[in-house]
Amino acid sequence: MRLNLKATNVTLSAEIKEYLEKRLRSLDKLISLEDPAVMLDVELGRSSNRHQNGDIFFAEITIHRGKETFRSVSERPDLQSAIDDMREEIAGELSARKGKIRVLSRRSGQVAKMLLKGGYDGLGYLGRPARAGWRYLKNLRWRRK
Repeated sequence: MRLNLKATNVTLSAEIKEYLEKRLRSLDKLISLEDPAVMLDVELGRSSNRHQNGDIFFAEITIHRGKETFRSVSERPDLQSAIDDMREEIAGELSARKGKIRVLSRRSGQVAKMLLKGGYDGLGYLGRPARAGWRYLKNLRWRRK
């Protein structure tokens, strides 16, 4: 993992860096942070100097892994709460992607099982014309021999 950290209109203390790294370590379950191909771009800062109700902090993360890119932005009145919100958003994106991959692998396993049992003829399933897409797999019946 390569981490690029940028601060805008705010000085980063060691405490904030440690807090950010702790929150990012929890993403290791969803994406392998030990992989050198994974690049994290994190930007922390204050959005502007003039607000009537106090400072507004933002936390932004972009994760590059191969051809995939995940991005999350959060604005909160406190920097730590912005980091927490950013982490929750990016974790949701990563888990959704992981779920899609899991579903596709299960569906391809269903096709392999149908091929082994002889439930697939070259034209389609059970003599029906072949249809585009995977959404029809769950409604298919198996051919009995």
